[in-house]
Order: sequence, then C-alpha cells, then structure tokens
Amino acid sequence: MKALANPYAPGAGYPPPELAGRDGILDEAGLAIKMSRAGKPARSVMLVGLRGVGKTVLLNEIQSMADREGAFTDFIEVSKNEPLSVVIIATLRAALLKLDRMKGVSEKVKKGLRVLKSFVGAVKVKYGDVEFSVDVEEEAGVADSGTLTRDLAELFLAAGEAAKARKSSIVILIDEIQNLELDEFEALIMAIHRVDQKRLPFLVVGAGLPTLVKLSGDAKSYAERLFDYPDIGSLNDKDARQALVAPAKDADVAYDEKAVALILQHTKGYPYFLQEWGYQCWKAATKSPITVKDVNTASKAAIARLDDNFFKSRYSRLADPQKEYLRAMAELGPGPHRSGDIAKQMRKTSQQVAFIRDALMQNGMIYSPKYGYAAFTVPLFDEFMKRVMP
Repeated sequence: MKALANPYAPGAGYPPPELAGRDGILDEAGLAIKMSRAGKPARSVMLVGLRGVGKTVLLNEIQSMADREGAFTDFIEVSKNEPLSVVIIATLRAALLKLDRMKGVSEKVKKGLRVLKSFVGAVKVKYGDVEFSVDVEEEAGVADSGTLTRDLAELFLAAGEAAKARKSSIVILIDEIQNLELDEFEALIMAIHRVDQKRLPFLVVGAGLPTLVKLSGDAKSYAERLFDYPDIGSLNDKDARQALVAPAKDADVAYDEKAVALILQHTKGYPYFLQEWGYQCWKAATKSPITVKDVNTASKAAIARLDDNFFKSRYSRLADPQKEYLRAMAELGPGPHRSGDIAKQMRKTSQQVAFIRDALMQNGMIYSPKYGYAAFTVPLFDEFMKRVMP
C-alpha cells in the first residue's frame, strides 16, 4: 500500500486520525471553558496518566476548543531549566496586549499590564535577565513583594479582571506539570484558588504523570477540591478497535478480526502503541485486508522502533543501579509491586534500595499508586527491560 497514504501518526503529541474514547473528558473540559467565561464556578483540570496515553494530544484539542470559544490561550511545557515565574510573563504579556488592542480603553487591562510589569521587576531581582517591553509604569505594591505565592496570585487576579472587563477569558495549558518545583506548584495552586474565589474567567488545564495528584496535595491540601483529575488510561477494546480500524476504513482498507485482536493484545489499548502498530501494519501489508501475517511482520518493526526511540531514550538516562531496580520490577511483571518484593528480587533490603527508588520517582520513571508500592510510568516498560537486560 502507498506509504504516503498511511493514515497513522505515531509520535509525541501528534494528533491521531481518530481520537477515540476521550469524548467524556473533552465534553467536561469544554463545559468548564464555557462556565469560566460566563463567570460561573468552573474547576481547572489536571489530566493524569502514564506516558503514551495521549495527554498532550488532549491538551492540544482542549486548546483548540478554547480558541473556538474566543478565549486567549497559551500552551506551556514545563522545563526544569526555566522557572514558571519567567515563562508565565510571556504568556500573560501576550494575553494582556491582545485584550488591550480590543476596541475601547479598559482601565482593568491597563492595570493588568502595570501589575505584570511589577511582577517582572520582582522576578528580575531573583533571576536577573528578564525582558519586558511594554511602555507602562509599575503598579506599586502589587505583585512586587518577591514572594511568589503572593505575587503570582495578584498577577492572575489582575489578568482575570482584565479578561472579564473585555468579556473574554484566559485558558493556560501546561504540559509536564509534575516537573514544577514545589514552591512553583504551591504558588500556581494558590493563584488558581484566588481567581476561582473571585469567579474570574481564568482557567488552567494541566497534564502530568500519576505523581501529579500527590504533588498537588503536598503543595496544598485543598488542591484535591480545586481541580478535576480525569484519569487518562488505556482504551477499552471497543475504543481501541475504533482508533485502529477507523483510519484504515477511511482509506478503504480493512483488517481481519484476528489481526485486530492480535494488535490489541500487543498494545494493551495504549493510544501511542496503537498508532505505532497501525503505522507498521500499513507498511507491511500489500493489500486489504490486513492479516495476522502482516501484524506479525509489523510487530517486529514496531517493537524495534519503540526500543530504539520511545523506550531507549528513557533507559539511556538511567544509572546502573536504577536499571537493576527496574529490571527487578520487570521480572515481577507489569506491576504495581510492593517495594519489599522488588528489594527481595534484588537480594537486598528495602532500606538498601530506598535511595534508588526515590531517584526513579524523582526522574519520573516510576510512581507510587499507593503506600509501599511502585509502578512504571511508561506502559510496557517491563517487556522492554526484559529485552534490553535479558
């Protein structure tokens, strides 16, 4: 079959040709966007899930929904090399300038720009080289204390008031939010809490690994009541089948039922893997329908590409003791596993390997679904570890 006609899109954040099984999550997010703009109570959203389940795809789709509603939106990917307080300056500068260009003069918007300049002054003291090129005076005494929890809240309030004055809204999308430092996370939660209390049209939609729920609770105990935390998991068989079969059907290509069943068995319903297997099946097949023989050929190519890219990029950053810990987890199966059982598999005590477990949690390779347990954050990583460390 023609390579250029291949409908599948395996890749980080690539929108799949068929976004199956996520309608409920998108409907709830769409309603929150509308409610926020209308000045009604609306919770910000934190999408929680493993690698490869489509969190970034959903963030992009939610951003498109907010754009269609007339909101100002911006997409931020958290980096450990750039503090949130610096990144947020560019986001809110763009939002406030857009609001300022709308017809008529708004004192709320002008104040928002002044507060932003005050915030920039406080950030410069801490981080140095921060640019801000809007010709306004600072709003003395607001967002300039140098305390992030206070200043970010005052900045969000000013931006929210400006959006409300223009009968608009602000929706900020934040990917990899679990990478925020604890003080940044605390400040973000407090800022969202303040705009919620004032019912301002300012919404945050974040996405992160399962560690996110605990991190937000550690930052502020009321965070569990502040956000919705939809669990973004693997697709059930019906939705996985739709994600796989529908793109091919649109191109007048079918699958044998046994071929579909085999792909679902290999991928466990994870969206990223469904796209990879679909892509490789299309390359392997010479005609419709795609058969079990095609799937067997494609599976070798899919596994090889995942090993060389999706899995190995994470594996290569690990120290040898961390690899040994993950290999012990893999020997026990997909998980979750008791920490004591993992240590026993390594012929060590839990105390002896605690520092390794902590490091793996810190770098996002494992998480604790409940006290005393560990699980992989990357689906099918147990199978990869057995291949790479036989």
